[in-house]
Amino acid sequence: MIRRRRSSAAEFDISPLIDVVFILLIFFMVSTTFIKDQQLDLERPGAQSSVAASADAPRVAIDRSGRIHVDGLPVQPWMLQSRMRDLINASGSDTVLVVTDRRVSAETLIDVVDQCRLAGAGNVGVVTDAEAS
Repeated sequence: MIRRRRSSAAEFDISPLIDVVFILLIFFMVSTTFIKDQQLDLERPGAQSSVAASADAPRVAIDRSGRIHVDGLPVQPWMLQSRMRDLINASGSDTVLVVTDRRVSAETLIDVVDQCRLAGAGNVGVVTDAEAS
């Protein structure tokens, strides 16, 4: 009787390794903080007294035509207060940053700041040209 030797080549099951890699990838994607400046073409105002702002603060953007954006999504002015209240509660920060174009009217800027304060923001700041980078 002739016996055949079984091949002793080691086999590796890499599916657990692939699972771990995907879990790490998802973890880093979720935990990474992205600066939330939308793809809006804004010319920010400048200021001599500007200081660095928190990257974790919710941001409201006002484009040249006066449209309001929160998290990249357009928001009607009458919805801003409710939307900001939800974001402030979710972030745990009472600071809100307003990213605006220098050509936006003062009335529009004041309305947005007022709605943010009514939503519960203790500090409302305007992002300037120096803070953009």
